[in-house]
Amino acid sequence: MTYAEGIKELRKKLILTQTEFAELLGVSFQSINRWEKGKHEPTIKVKRKLATYFNKHGIEVN
Repeated sequence: MTYAEGIKELRKKLILTQTEFAELLGVSFQSINRWEKGKHEPTIKVKRKLATYFNKHGIEVN
């Protein structure tokens, strides 16, 4: 699964809007939107935060 697909899947599993998910990760709404559309990837710092959530919810990303 790509980061775009993984982030969208995780957000849906957590039942959060893009804005709420952005607040949880400490990033902007625009960042979440760009990641889900595949225009950009998260920074290494954010990828570390996401890894915890991905592992907890059984989501594997490449």
